[in-house]
Amino acid sequence: MNIDIHKEGTTLTAIPEGRIDTLTAPEFEQQMVSELGDMNDLIIDFSKVSYVSSAGLRALLALAQTMEDRNGTIKAVNVSDFLRKAFALTGFLEILNVD
Repeated sequence: MNIDIHKEGTTLTAIPEGRIDTLTAPEFEQQMVSELGDMNDLIIDFSKVSYVSSAGLRALLALAQTMEDRNGTIKAVNVSDFLRKAFALTGFLEILNVD
């Protein structure tokens, strides 16, 4: 999985590409945690994500918990209608602060 990372101040923006599924979710989560360092805010840009499986949702939940533990924020941007519906059905619209 390719993930573009941009850091500005205390904000990390991640732009994953492709699917966040059983095969890629562990790598995605591990890379995000290693890149976070002392960042306070995490923005995940879903413009290049075509699919998120239950394993991907678990990775996103773990990242949301990590950000909550450090009193930071997590936000999802550029979410497709398809992913927005999946996030709505699973309650992730609130967890990820979908914009």
